[in-house]
Amino acid sequence: MDNTEKTEEEWKKELTPEQYRVLREKGTEQPFTGKFDNYFEKGKYTCAACDSPIFSSNDKYDAKCGWPSFDQAIPGSVEFHDDTSIGMHRVEVTCAHCGGHLGHVFPDLSRRQDKAGGPQDTTGQRFCINSISLGFEKEKEQK
Repeated sequence: MDNTEKTEEEWKKELTPEQYRVLREKGTEQPFTGKFDNYFEKGKYTCAACDSPIFSSNDKYDAKCGWPSFDQAIPGSVEFHDDTSIGMHRVEVTCAHCGGHLGHVFPDLSRRQDKAGGPQDTTGQRFCINSISLGFEKEKEQK
């Protein structure tokens, strides 16, 4: 079945209660609690609901905000929506395939540090994403 055709009852059966709260009800996990906040393996981050590729590990950095941060998404993998739910304007990020809530994107003009401590150019964006909204496919080692 196509993920975009699932009913909310089907989503409730497939996702954990916390995944459902975040992905389908637009919740937010507590900062510094998600498994991908301080995770820097090489590979692809996917949507936890539908397994669509969303982010590359090459675009992940430690923004020290408590959630996984990326400076760009894989082209075509996400959609953007105005969010005024807490009395301020934010931009929500959802999976382009299943509509699952991933997090928000903010302007970020700081220079990020690479693992060696040197500055890297950025896109000027910080995708602040809930770990629970993500899966991960580790990069296969080259022989």
